Amino acid sequence: MKVANLIIDIGNTALKAAWCDGMTLGRTFRYQGEKMMDFILSLTSRSKPEIMVLSSKRFFSENNMKRLESECDRLLVINEELLSRYGLPSYLTPDRAASIIAARYLFKGKGCMVFDFGTTLTIDMLDCEGGFEGGNISPGCRTRFKALNRYSRSLPLVDSPEEIEEKGTGITSSIESGVITGIIFELQGYISRHPEKISVFTGGDAIYFAKRMKNSIFVVCNLVLMGLALIAVEYDQKD
Repeated sequence: MKVANLIIDIGNTALKAAWCDGMTLGRTFRYQGEKMMDFILSLTSRSKPEIMVLSSKRFFSENNMKRLESECDRLLVINEELLSRYGLPSYLTPDRAASIIAARYLFKGKGCMVFDFGTTLTIDMLDCEGGFEGGNISPGCRTRFKALNRYSRSLPLVDSPEEIEEKGTGITSSIESGVITGIIFELQGYISRHPEKISVFTGGDAIYFAKRMKNSIFVVCNLVLMGLALIAVEYDQKD
């Protein structure tokens, strides 16, 4: 029986992981809490992966890294050296890099914009040869809601509504409409300015905003995990 690879993406608020056979993702796991190392070990205790690929915005101690190395045949960490191999700048966070690598593979020969909806809203642009042109970062949807609540003295904390009023008729609906409509205008601005590029939405709010766009959108919910799976495949082929 072929041993599967384990791919792990640790973001600002949660961990996502999946077993994969080549580019085929198996069961996906999600964990939100402080004991992320214990959660990873609970996965590897069931089966030892051939390759483990780790994308993390969080710091792992040297001891924890050594423990992860012992839990697999080969540990790959998204770092500056790996980014350099893919022609990507060192300032990119691991999840952004993985999304770009996946987009190059899925939309080969076409320019694209990757919109990742999470704690932040990141927009990364690729030319038709897969070259990274640059990208932007702005606050994510829930981050905007939290900022209004935190930095004002009277505004309540609200969440993304299913139905949006064109014009708010009260405090809550005004916040909902202002934040959601503002993001939609932001997205439309990028898309109208770069009509030659394919628009790819990923991240937690990807489907929510794709449903509200008039443009043609490709939604790839597990784009980061696909990028990590591709890294494992290409490493295995070179080995």
